Amino acid sequence: MKRIVAGTVVAALMIPALLSGCVRKVEETQKETTAQTTAAAQSTEKAEDSVSTENEAAPASSTKGSGEVVVYNWGEYIDPDVLKQFEEETGIKVVYEEFETNEIMYPKVAAGAAAYDLICPSDYMISKMIDNDLLQPINYDHIPNFKNIDETYLEQSRGFDPDLQYSIPYCWGTVGILYNKSMIEEGDTVDSWEILWDEKYKDSILMQDSVRDAFMVPEKMLGYDINTVDEDEIKECSEKLIEQKPLVQAYVVDQVRDKMIGSEAALGVIYSGEAIYTQRENEDLEYVIPKEGSNVWIDSWVIPKDARNVENAEKFLDFLCRGDIALKNFEYITYSTPNKAARELIEDEDIRNSTIAFPTAEMLKNCDVYKYIGEDGDALYQKYWDKVKSS
Repeated sequence: MKRIVAGTVVAALMIPALLSGCVRKVEETQKETTAQTTAAAQSTEKAEDSVSTENEAAPASSTKGSGEVVVYNWGEYIDPDVLKQFEEETGIKVVYEEFETNEIMYPKVAAGAAAYDLICPSDYMISKMIDNDLLQPINYDHIPNFKNIDETYLEQSRGFDPDLQYSIPYCWGTVGILYNKSMIEEGDTVDSWEILWDEKYKDSILMQDSVRDAFMVPEKMLGYDINTVDEDEIKECSEKLIEQKPLVQAYVVDQVRDKMIGSEAALGVIYSGEAIYTQRENEDLEYVIPKEGSNVWIDSWVIPKDARNVENAEKFLDFLCRGDIALKNFEYITYSTPNKAARELIEDEDIRNSTIAFPTAEMLKNCDVYKYIGEDGDALYQKYWDKVKSS
């Protein structure tokens, strides 16, 4: 979510016409999200009670199912009005549940603890799910609006879905540093990951509470591949994080946005889409991709192998690929859209041509995509992440 320009963010990116109402919508839908999560849990319990009977009657991946679609997505990662509109247009109820990280989502899905029809993981996690036979191929003939996805992002997707069988891009962006101009000391330039180790900003630094995003920072600083599985390199990166830890106010995820808006920290590792949103709320905030480079990520929709409402999932995917719907989601969550039809519908030229939302190839030249590093690689990162967290 998991999240563009090496320089000053133009003031036009804070245009209220595009981003107005985001905070209001989030507040208005908190109760609804809670109710939807409860409904998802109840639906899961019912599904688990009847799974043996259903398996005898039809395959788990049958396109037939109930009049609902069960969706598992990142927190605040879709416009609630989109869910309502889909229900009104199709009569299909959306049972909606949220997760905070890929690492929280994966074991729940792998263990079959809940029955989901659509999930929105990140690039490397999709590769892992493919390798572990947790996904089913998508029938793109049933999703005519798939034509709206820009070929650029489909090619990028080949890094984790080589044959483009299992995923449809939803949002993408970069990881960078969000900083508060009013809290940065005169003479300091925020253009390198090194500033996150500067003692003058002790207790004013926010890091991502995510294994890969946390390790990516020292990996780029030290000139290592962000997909390295060399234990000596990973160990060295963990030592850098342990060295930094006394300076860190907190390891957080979504809270980076809220804390930076509230001027509770001077520096925070954040996703690019969050940066666009925060600038709407606090004009002192700037976003930069450090000169050492960073991660360019992509989150995509997938259909689990044990999905019970595949036909409804395909209808929901086609709906999300519509230009007008993709635009609504872009305006609400502010993460870059891979949907070319949606981009053409953006009325404000400054936003449509924004290099934060849509960076150039030159800006991304030092950025890399996360790849699945295998079970042994995951275990190695987790081993040293545990050392960081317990230090």
